[in-house]
Amino acid sequence: MDIAGQTLPSGYYLQDDVQYYAPGPEFKLAREAAALKEQSANQISEPQR
Repeated sequence: MDIAGQTLPSGYYLQDDVQYYAPGPEFKLAREAAALKEQSANQISEPQR
């Protein structure tokens, strides 16, 4: 609801359903970080002779 440039809650906000978001992994890019770590481990070169 927008009144005189202010965003105000609905008059029915106490009756609204509670929104629940299931907890997820704390670090969102875990798979990407693991792939980058594996890739960098594979790129380690042997010492030159």
